[in-house]
Amino acid sequence: MSPRARDERGQSLVELVALLPLAGLLALAVAQLLLAGLSAELAGHAAEAGAVALLEGDDPAAAARAALPGAARGRLEVEVRGRRVSARVRVPVLLPRVAALLEHAVTADAGPS
Repeated sequence: MSPRARDERGQSLVELVALLPLAGLLALAVAQLLLAGLSAELAGHAAEAGAVALLEGDDPAAAARAALPGAARGRLEVEVRGRRVSARVRVPVLLPRVAALLEHAVTADAGPS
């Protein structure tokens, strides 16, 4: 084995280990975007369920909460204005240290046209 080959042995492992934190942050960023999209979908479903309940004479907030899976119910806020229901779902934050920067929610409205 030449001296140059001996010096470069293990270089790819060092480069892989150096890139692992970047790959982890990229995975967290993609997961955060997926959670934001999921929260938007959940807000839409909750708003529609609340609007249907309102038109049927039932409690829109209870119907909106029942339309969501258990983990999302604690992040839901429902507001009724006239015949329109607004559902706001806070997006979960994966990186707690940047929670203040990422603190936002997704809102959807539903009601008769």
